[in-house]
Amino acid sequence: MHIPDGFLDTKTWVTTAVVSAGALSYSAKKTREVLNERQLPALGIMSAFIFAGQMVNFPVAGGTSGHLLGAALATILLGPWSASLIIATVLAVQSLFFQDGGITALGANIFNMAVLGVGLAHLTHRALSKLNINQYIAGFVAAWLSVMGAAFAASIELAVSGTIPLGVVLTAMAGWHTLIGIGEGIITAVVIAFVSKSEAGSQRANISMR
Repeated sequence: MHIPDGFLDTKTWVTTAVVSAGALSYSAKKTREVLNERQLPALGIMSAFIFAGQMVNFPVAGGTSGHLLGAALATILLGPWSASLIIATVLAVQSLFFQDGGITALGANIFNMAVLGVGLAHLTHRALSKLNINQYIAGFVAAWLSVMGAAFAASIELAVSGTIPLGVVLTAMAGWHTLIGIGEGIITAVVIAFVSKSEAGSQRANISMR
């Protein structure tokens, strides 16, 4: 899903860069409104976890790659605004220091994963939660859809740029990311279960100490 340099035409990478910059600016504003000092360690831990997960890449088609995303997990645990900033930061570090994703394509990669991926995860999880769907199932579905949405957007960008025919890239992306999305859904559900049990244990401990 990391798009390298030279794979997008000028109109595509400029457009996605502008949209991503606007989205991240708004996310930063919203994050400052809700963030407190106790949440800062959680942001760091989540960033490190997602960074490690995204560094494991699978070749997909025409030089692009697939990997775990982490958008749903960050969104569910920390909210969509913080999640967007975390994913974008991870992508920027990978691009600048590890040549994982192109610098000119950074706006597109951020749009696909930090904006669209996070947005889909947030809307899906919120909708399923309102329907009283089990939180683990909601997390799994949100994670799967976020991965598929980001992969679909990357396919459209590559096709519009004339790099790879839509039928070729979409088939390859959909096939790989269907499996990657299942893996991410399982990881998301497991981590949510662990965090929920840890929080429940902490609450019981606090009650017993009173």
